[in-house]
Amino acid sequence: MSGSTTNNPGPLRAGTPAWLRGLAGLTGFAVILEIVPRIGVVSPHYLPPFSEIMVALFRELMSATFWTAFADTMRAWALGLLISLVAGTVVGIVIGSSSLLRALTHSTIEFLRPIPSVALIPLAVLLFGTQLASTLILVVYAAFWQVLIQVLYGVQDVDPVARETARSYGLGTWAQVRYLIWPTMLPYLMTGVRLAAAVALILAITSEIAIDTEGLGREISQTESGGAVAIMYAYVIVTGIVGVVVNLGARALERRVLFWHPSMRLDAAGAAP
Repeated sequence: MSGSTTNNPGPLRAGTPAWLRGLAGLTGFAVILEIVPRIGVVSPHYLPPFSEIMVALFRELMSATFWTAFADTMRAWALGLLISLVAGTVVGIVIGSSSLLRALTHSTIEFLRPIPSVALIPLAVLLFGTQLASTLILVVYAAFWQVLIQVLYGVQDVDPVARETARSYGLGTWAQVRYLIWPTMLPYLMTGVRLAAAVALILAITSEIAIDTEGLGREISQTESGGAVAIMYAYVIVTGIVGVVVNLGARALERRVLFWHPSMRLDAAGAAP
């Protein structure tokens, strides 16, 4: 019929994998970064062409300095994330399981949580200087709240009827945590893990730039101050790649751990053609 329209995206667009569309977008962005400095929109002194950045990146990949800095950043990220997960989970279960503790700590949590981690930089430097512990303070402080809040939500989501039934059957504290609280809380915890992993990486690199601790952030700062702009952008690209890998890894872990959860089955059904 004339005048009727359809919103059919077409066979090519509908059949194109998501990763391929993402790759096309990145390729387009790289082309823009190559053209913009060459036509004079931005001075190559401040933004070298993408090809020069890639050459600098491959050179850095061949150096021991790069891999040492990469290892330092990933160590700070992993340690900070691990401490945050353990502390946030334990504290969240303890507080969430007690209505009295929830009431007593609510105002304190709401006061401390919005404080940005970068505000603690002077304290971290005063206590530990430019050591790894300074980075860990910032990473743990930022990531801890991501885990704690999610765990609190998860514990509070436990069915009151199921909780009372467990008590009536004489289940102890550890049995309730294992068989009642943990399964209910786990989806919330995995969300906290995903958020905390990204936040921990951001704060690890930020602290390395601000405090001058060892890692990729320090290399970004030093190459910028030394005028090696192409190398600086190369390190920035590396941090972006690491961020993508961390996010994908966290999502893969979430799907693997929560394979039994209805939300994962719904996501899988929605992704199916």
